Amino acid sequence: MAAFTFSIIIFFFFFSSCSIFIEAYNPSNHCSSGPHIQSPFRIKVGQTPQNDSLFEVVCRDNLTIIHFPSYGDLVIKSISYDTQRLDLLDPKSCVHRVFLDLDLSQTTFSYYYLVKNYTYLNCTDRLSSVLAEVIPCLSGSGHYVYTVEPSMAVPKFCTKVKTIAIPFGYSPYLADNSFGLSLTWSFLGGQEFDGKEGFIVGHVQVFSIGVFVFAIVAALVFMTRKIYYSKKLVPQEEKANHRIEVEKFLGDYKAFSTGEAYIDKVSNQC
Repeated sequence: MAAFTFSIIIFFFFFSSCSIFIEAYNPSNHCSSGPHIQSPFRIKVGQTPQNDSLFEVVCRDNLTIIHFPSYGDLVIKSISYDTQRLDLLDPKSCVHRVFLDLDLSQTTFSYYYLVKNYTYLNCTDRLSSVLAEVIPCLSGSGHYVYTVEPSMAVPKFCTKVKTIAIPFGYSPYLADNSFGLSLTWSFLGGQEFDGKEGFIVGHVQVFSIGVFVFAIVAALVFMTRKIYYSKKLVPQEEKANHRIEVEKFLGDYKAFSTGEAYIDKVSNQC
């Protein structure tokens, strides 16, 4: 009974340790004011996501932050796991700067909306508003930035910055820090994932932890049972040894009482 109780205590000790480990690896499923976080995304509280781990997010200033190496930090506004849609906000309030600098080609993300090629122009003078609207957050004193159709003839006072596929060209009616900044995802490192259950590698890690804990508990149970039964067998062995000694004593006493021991002694002397 004592061995069984000890085994139960050891089991719960390792089960609690395993739970603490898993909780430390993914301590929460949301930031204080952010969306619900589940696979494939992971929260790393108080840490900066690694450049090669785009599905790691951090809680900072009550915001859920995701980091892109080509641009920087973006705020996660909402996540739809059914449609695999990630809605973002630009903390710098310049969506077209994000479009211009964000390189999704080396990531698992792509734009959620259909994209079209636009050319960014940097001009030393203003274009006619009929041709395009200036992007205030990219423009400054003496230079004006526009998004135009790639087929448009470039004026002499303008230079091409980049032609890229983006959800839409600039419009003052769409000039907030979120419109069009929605992404979708598909694969990670060539491995498929399940939005509800997580990555296959995650299952393997959890399964490995479970096997490890089970092996330790099984070994401890075996050891405690062995100790218990060895202690239980000791009295039986002592009884058997005692019985042998008694039988030997009785045999010697019988031989002595019948004179056999004396005759043997005399014979040996002769």
